[in-house]
Amino acid sequence: MGRPDFFFIPPEAFAAPYALTGGEANHCAKVLRKQAGDTVRAFDGQGRDGLFAIKALSRSRVELEPISLAVAPLPARRLHLAAGFSRSARRDFFLEKAVELDAAGILFWQAERSQGKMPGEPKEAWTTALITAAKQCGAARLPSLRLAASAAALAADTGQGFVRRYLLWEDPGVARHLTPADLAEPGDTLCVVGPEGGLSDAEARLFRDAGFVPVTLGARVLRWETAALAVLALGLVAAS
Repeated sequence: MGRPDFFFIPPEAFAAPYALTGGEANHCAKVLRKQAGDTVRAFDGQGRDGLFAIKALSRSRVELEPISLAVAPLPARRLHLAAGFSRSARRDFFLEKAVELDAAGILFWQAERSQGKMPGEPKEAWTTALITAAKQCGAARLPSLRLAASAAALAADTGQGFVRRYLLWEDPGVARHLTPADLAEPGDTLCVVGPEGGLSDAEARLFRDAGFVPVTLGARVLRWETAALAVLALGLVAAS
């Protein structure tokens, strides 16, 4: 038997009587044409998931009977990415891959060279992209999603709750390479990546003065999403 189809139940609704509603119910009943008795998997994005048997279904509601329930433990090593706000096409790609590569948290911040104005709150479409990626790869836990209004806000406020903080900086004078060993220790690690236009000198100075360690991924100038995914790949190596 192949992997059961994966569905999302919001955290506040992940309790008996279990059910899929809204778009998830419609997708289950009308798109996938599931039947009573079929087995599916559902998760809440906060580490809880389970196998369920379908009891009854309609276009708007699919009633589920739990077969087994589990809670994924919070990883000891948690890697967070703070990415300068950039164009939507690349942002959507990054959100998808961040879930697949096990990011613990995503922070978007308004940089001086950001393309466009960041909204005041995370968009619902961003959360939808995270959920879609989790359903594809089987992740039970979604990355946290937060915003910082500026480099100063990120460095002084948001960035203070992390054990280790690194600044991915394209300046040729940066000699220290980010390695898996930098990301292997328990606790929360934050890596800051600038927007597509790069960090301004003032932003780089602000992060350094706040205690962020400047690091590089090599001599090539990478797009922001490439740099972010390279960091997450190093994190996977560290976890293994």
